[in-house]
Amino acid sequence: MHRALTVLGYIGSILIGLTLGLLGSGGSILTVPVLVYLLHYSPVTATGYSLFIVGFTALVGATNYMRKRLVDYTTAMLFAVPSFISVYIVRRFFLPLVPEKIVEAGSFVLHKDLFIMLIFAVMMIAAGYSMVRNRLGDKNEKKTFNYPRIAQQGFIVGAITGLVSVGGGFLIIPSLVLFAKVPIRMAVGTSLIIIATNALVGFTGELHNNPNVDWYFLFYFCLFSVAGIIAGSTISHYIPSEKLKPLFGWFVLVMGGYIVVKELFRF
Repeated sequence: MHRALTVLGYIGSILIGLTLGLLGSGGSILTVPVLVYLLHYSPVTATGYSLFIVGFTALVGATNYMRKRLVDYTTAMLFAVPSFISVYIVRRFFLPLVPEKIVEAGSFVLHKDLFIMLIFAVMMIAAGYSMVRNRLGDKNEKKTFNYPRIAQQGFIVGAITGLVSVGGGFLIIPSLVLFAKVPIRMAVGTSLIIIATNALVGFTGELHNNPNVDWYFLFYFCLFSVAGIIAGSTISHYIPSEKLKPLFGWFVLVMGGYIVVKELFRF
């Protein structure tokens, strides 16, 4: 049974890369559940490892978009600077301050691990809803920056990334299209650059709190996820992301609900 779950975990790593390559988001939504439920890492360790896996995978995927000149570097910088400052602060200073027992009421105890998984599940539900309901603007619309909103979204995404290791692509892409008027295909490439920056900066904060990283495991896991993102980037030329996003959104919604029920009732 344990061996079967390990195999499923590595299959999940391919799916993580595939969704990042196809949609420019969604990979990190899958990474923590794969690490926790299939590979049996604790939620705190899983969120730390997720930062490196998603960051490295997104960086590899972004190079493909960079070669095709489908990255808006100005917008990426404007979004990424407040974002990676936020993710580092949360991961380096805030998360270690969260106590192991947060709330205790009768027989119910809200442990740190449970707290992280419940927040993660809420983010999954929000991400799924965003993917199902999102209707992005006209890609031919004239480009006009809304600098304060872009920077504000960057800070929020960074805080979310630092806390639960969600890359935030489901927030980044709508922000790029709506507030910076970036065309959807360029928004995917720009999103991957931002996700990679956020996640890898966040992982440096994680190294201060957990220096005993299993680099051997991360290397092999990333090999599979990189294979997935290369495949996803290739397939994206033939399948519009606008058609895939709602389907993936429903999957994420169901997974988020499952995690809430599983963690609260411990079945």
